[in-house]
Amino acid sequence: MSRYDRLAYTSSVRRVQQEMGSATAADRRLRDPAEEAEPLTGDVADFIRGLDGFLFASVGETGWPYIQHRGGPPGFVHVLDEHTLGYLDVRGNRQYITTGNVRGDGRVALFFLDHTRQARLKLFGHATARPVGEDPALAERLASPRTDGTVEQFVTIKVEAFAWNCPNHITPRFTQRELSDALAPVRDRIARLEQENAALRAELAAHPGAVRPETPMTDRPAR
Repeated sequence: MSRYDRLAYTSSVRRVQQEMGSATAADRRLRDPAEEAEPLTGDVADFIRGLDGFLFASVGETGWPYIQHRGGPPGFVHVLDEHTLGYLDVRGNRQYITTGNVRGDGRVALFFLDHTRQARLKLFGHATARPVGEDPALAERLASPRTDGTVEQFVTIKVEAFAWNCPNHITPRFTQRELSDALAPVRDRIARLEQENAALRAELAAHPGAVRPETPMTDRPAR
């Protein structure tokens, strides 16, 4: 059973599961409660490192949730250890809604989505946002790779639980880099064919009588 289920299946959620007929299946998942935070396994860590963005959900004092996208080069979210993620946060629109929410309540949800492989990972954790000067060594560790821009702080997330989501209804999409890598052999082949074509044209131009063009159909005598 997943600790994620134990945290996500609140009393209200359990009542809805009962109403919708999924309570029995949920009971099986809750049979052996997991008390300890789950470690980030190799597959999970590799999945996070391989993505160029994720969604970050926090909640303010008014109870309203807020979702923000965070992006950068693959690997900008660093797996610091089996229970901790971190990244350098750069200047954006300067509203600081997520930072303010995290200071009020560090409980957050992260959502990692890979359109190419049609996979998604959801995660609960406790986030902190601190100036880079408070821990220069950690800031340096998070510096490569990182998101381009003016660094304002570093964010760490102590992972409480995670779970793989079903792949249904994920539309396959590909980044520009992925398309560029996939199409590189095709572009190389087209370039070689164009070079061969240019060489053949040059040879024909140098020996115009070597090849006699076929008489067009319109110029042939009728039979």
